Amino acid sequence: MLINTQSSQQWKHIGVHKRAGLLVPLFSIYSKESFGIGEFPDLKLLVDLAHQTGNSIIQLLPLNEIGGNFCPYDSVSSFALEPAHIRLKAKKGRAPGRFVDYKIKAEKLNSLFEEFKVDEDKRSEDFPSFKIENSYWLANFALYKVLKARHNGSAWYEWEDKYKYREQAALQQFKLEHAQEIEFQEWLQWRAFKQLYEARAYANKKKVFLKGDLPILVSRDSADVWSNPQYFKLEYAAGAPVDMYAAKGQRWGMPTYNWVKIREDSFRYLIEKLTYAQNFYDILRIDHVVGLFRIWSINYNEPLENKGLNGFFDPPDENQWGDHGRNLLQVMLYNTKMLLCAEDLGIIPPACTETLKNLGIPGNDVQRWVKDWSMLHDFLEPHDYRKLSVSMLSTHDTTNWPAWWENEAGTIDEGLFIRRCETRGINFEKVKPKLFDPGKSKHGRLRWLDSIDVIDKLVWSLDRKREEVSDFIEMYLNSFQEKEKLWKQMGLKGQMREKCDREIVKAALRIVLDSASIFCINTLLDWLYVSDIPKGDSYDNRINTPGTISDKNWSFTLPLSLEQLLDHKVGKEMKKMAADSHRIAV
Repeated sequence: MLINTQSSQQWKHIGVHKRAGLLVPLFSIYSKESFGIGEFPDLKLLVDLAHQTGNSIIQLLPLNEIGGNFCPYDSVSSFALEPAHIRLKAKKGRAPGRFVDYKIKAEKLNSLFEEFKVDEDKRSEDFPSFKIENSYWLANFALYKVLKARHNGSAWYEWEDKYKYREQAALQQFKLEHAQEIEFQEWLQWRAFKQLYEARAYANKKKVFLKGDLPILVSRDSADVWSNPQYFKLEYAAGAPVDMYAAKGQRWGMPTYNWVKIREDSFRYLIEKLTYAQNFYDILRIDHVVGLFRIWSINYNEPLENKGLNGFFDPPDENQWGDHGRNLLQVMLYNTKMLLCAEDLGIIPPACTETLKNLGIPGNDVQRWVKDWSMLHDFLEPHDYRKLSVSMLSTHDTTNWPAWWENEAGTIDEGLFIRRCETRGINFEKVKPKLFDPGKSKHGRLRWLDSIDVIDKLVWSLDRKREEVSDFIEMYLNSFQEKEKLWKQMGLKGQMREKCDREIVKAALRIVLDSASIFCINTLLDWLYVSDIPKGDSYDNRINTPGTISDKNWSFTLPLSLEQLLDHKVGKEMKKMAADSHRIAV
């Protein structure tokens, strides 16, 4: 019983019954009032859409202020909100294109500065009170922002020493000389706070919960690291080890935490993050929760082309992982009213899984990965999903579901296969035509030939002893005829279709909606395919491609405005499916 776990108070607030929800980045939506990007007040229309379609949870990506790579998981602050999402008073709406052009931020900031100079409200008690109540992060953040601007945008660790090392006399003099610029940064955060706080209040009136996202890490060039470098291990960069989707692993670049120093300070930094987020959210997603147990650490001087190959887990002793993660999660539980949910994807040690279960914290069950990986290698039936989980078709880091169906189902990563061939002295170019279908292999994925229908054919093609290629066999077992297996589970009639269509998407949605998971939260983009709304190649419609830097990452916009979506027939389909799966909260 969830009420008997350490998350009992949070579950009493949310309610222990099944719910449906929508996942959508704020930058992906827009209304007729939006100016170039989704804005905090647009969330009210999104709440209307959720309420209208039977969804009682809206999951957002982090709304922290972003840096130059526009990644919300590599933010310049764990507290400050992104000012590009602030609604202007003086400008008419301007719809974004297919992708957000973040140059709009500079234009909006210029307009906001003009509003700031004549804003009478800032002289009321409200603004001074906001600055005092949030002084624990706001003062350092505003100072960091102005210092960064005065250093032409360079990172804090490239500033002259008196600012880099926070010499108090120099900082005080700088504050005096740049008082208006610093106050403008504080005012921006006040405006953002008010608009997001009002959106949360509106959602509560509609009985819709906002689910925020707490990034596990913060940018190396951030106000947090500049203000408290002792909390971070700056000699390391965080990442992820090699897996089926990343042949060299991943290197994210953010520094890892010095938990010893954070603990010595009574976890103040962690608690303060939760305190501020609680102003806006009822539920909070903990990004990469396994990083609280152990995190993949890469020497900062390691060549970038090696990505995550030469890292190590910190703490290095596997026997410490359980206590390490459990203690941190308990600190979080005892210091917030928000229900915690965990992103527990990837290679997860048993200690993490057991801890989440014991504490009453839901993990993630993403349909394409909810399988029996060790015995039958089949997809699990809906009733076999974890009850304490959030089920979904896709995430912000994956392809949308139709793109997965058309390009990735039944495939393996080409880079990973090549690396494994190299370690065994196998000529990849020679075995490739024997094993894979060139017409169905694309986007760096290899699709097995239908004729490789038994393991012996795989082993023969590799020209190695069976015991020498056990990892190849595992890849094969977990991916061969994946589409055919899922087609059968979805109960669709006729021959399996390679091209996705609305019938296939609806069948996939039914799996996660009918699952045992207490929450089912799907991307709004996946839902739109139910009515054939997105056009073009589905592979191009994605929020982020991990491990890449592109102006298409973190900038995708939906093909219809919120007003259009509220009037679209897809809403009735969404509500019916939510009702049929008994996920409409009363």
